[in-house]
Amino acid sequence: MNILERLESDMVKAAKARDSERLGVIRFVRSRTKNLEIELRRELKDEDVVEVLARIAKQHKESIEQFQEGGRDELVERERRQLAVIEEYLPAQLGEHELLEILSEVIEETGAAGPRDIGVVMKTIMPRVKGRADGKMVKTLVQSRLTGGDEG
Repeated sequence: MNILERLESDMVKAAKARDSERLGVIRFVRSRTKNLEIELRRELKDEDVVEVLARIAKQHKESIEQFQEGGRDELVERERRQLAVIEEYLPAQLGEHELLEILSEVIEETGAAGPRDIGVVMKTIMPRVKGRADGKMVKTLVQSRLTGGDEG
């Protein structure tokens, strides 16, 4: 069962269970995937759906940060619950150790030696970790490794 089929099935279950919050999140994801499908004029692959889910998850994380800064605890909790639903459909996230291993491979492949090679490394590593790692974290690790603050 692909991700879209799982979303459809879970949407029906949430509707039957009268779980309005979960249903709302799934409907939102489905509408975003439908919009992308129309934009691309083709059926979506799981990678496309993961990209949509990752984008939505990133928006929720940013909202959580902003609501925390504003002291809006009730909104922080709502965003966290919605983020948890979205994360159920995302592939397992890579840990820092796994990211560092991939980063080492990419640095070796590209022959990156210093800060001027950050762009080349980022362009090579991001497709490999798409949907499985936060871009900010990857960028921080790449910068750290290529500017001399070797963590691995």
